Amino acid sequence: MGVPHARQVDGKEARARARLDPALEWLPPVVGAEDGFRNRAKMVVGGTVDAPTLGILDRRQRGVDLRDCGVTAPGIRGILPEVAAFIRIARLMPYDVASRRGELKHVLVTESPDGEFMVRFVLRSTESLARIRKHLPALLAALPRVRVVTVNLLPAHAALLEGEEEIVLTSDGALPMRLERVTLRLPPKAFFQTNTWIAERLYAQAREWADEIAPASVWDLYCGVGGFALHLAANGRRVIGVESSAAAIDAAHASAAEAGLAVEFVAADATRWVQDASGSVPDLVVVNPPRRGLGVELSGWLERSTVPRVVYSSCNPESLAADLARTPSLRPVRARLFDMFPQTEHCEVMVLLERR
Repeated sequence: MGVPHARQVDGKEARARARLDPALEWLPPVVGAEDGFRNRAKMVVGGTVDAPTLGILDRRQRGVDLRDCGVTAPGIRGILPEVAAFIRIARLMPYDVASRRGELKHVLVTESPDGEFMVRFVLRSTESLARIRKHLPALLAALPRVRVVTVNLLPAHAALLEGEEEIVLTSDGALPMRLERVTLRLPPKAFFQTNTWIAERLYAQAREWADEIAPASVWDLYCGVGGFALHLAANGRRVIGVESSAAAIDAAHASAAEAGLAVEFVAADATRWVQDASGSVPDLVVVNPPRRGLGVELSGWLERSTVPRVVYSSCNPESLAADLARTPSLRPVRARLFDMFPQTEHCEVMVLLERR
């Protein structure tokens, strides 16, 4: 932060280029707003029940309020004061890390392109659940654009964002994310890119490359709620999305049905699924793995397969470079940087690979 945005982008692209094949073609970077871009706020709750902080904890485990953080979308910044007021009204005791006392650990807020919100309260237990239910009508009256409210239970004293159990308190259990071509449905624990505008360009770039290739079949591995798969759907093209989260797959099915798109979705581990695919391979594989990358097994499968082309979308150029080193038969031919995370050193890089 503090570095001019153009210099930030130049530096990110230089680092990405240094880790990849210098001979490949680089398209101009895709750059959006340098502030107000984050569609999701992950707020650690500190302070007291009467004076809660929403932000981070300092080195002494005291709350530092970041409600006005400039990278967060204005809409999210606008509703956080009412969320803090709700914490006071419902008497949700902030969790104190040092003493391991209290209930409310995090508040997670997501904003859709239509200005609707999902608010999640991460609690240590169900002790305050009844009070949240009691006062929820007042929160929804104060914030009528809030569409989804949930409670997530994280009983462990651990550096985790959320727990396994989710309790939905509203009639809607997923937030519609309306993009240019499709509307994705976002369940509480599902992954979605933090920068909606850049995400749309990311999907559009994958579609553009796929349309040039004109594959008859596509596998979208780590498909999440179906962003790439639904954007790559076309008449006569068979698209299969694979994702380990059953909730995300259910949401992807709902989005496909709403859009009238014949996309198949499978709830399975991507590595196990491709290994069980009876030797069949598609014309194009799309991968969008977590920061750790594809890993040895899935990279090994790609190397041994006869898949002719791969679109690899990565949020970590280091793990991308490691995966590419494990797949020497797939040659990077085109790349593009997407400035998904301004004011940080992180970026998204998409690479088109062709079998040698």
